Amino acid sequence: MADDDTEVLVSAASAWEIATKVRLGKLEWPPAAGSVNDYVLGQGFRCLSISVEEAELAGRLALEHRDPFDRMLIAQAQFGGFWLVSNEKLFDAAGVRRYW
Repeated sequence: MADDDTEVLVSAASAWEIATKVRLGKLEWPPAAGSVNDYVLGQGFRCLSISVEEAELAGRLALEHRDPFDRMLIAQAQFGGFWLVSNEKLFDAAGVRRYW
């Protein structure tokens, strides 16, 4: 990710999860960071929207895992052929490429 030639995409699902956790008091988001969108763009990353095809794929995934955010990240990685940066080992069972 530190390589300037690497394009880093941040899913809308990640912004949704961050905002949800902040609202529930499970995560502190520093006011100085601004919105998630502002932070993502400020880091030189690109925002990745959720398509209808990806949403359908997430809903159809034959996984026991029920977390909707993780299911969407898996679907987007499968659909786009992307690597996921995560320490979640359950992503490996979904056949996606994971770094961390």
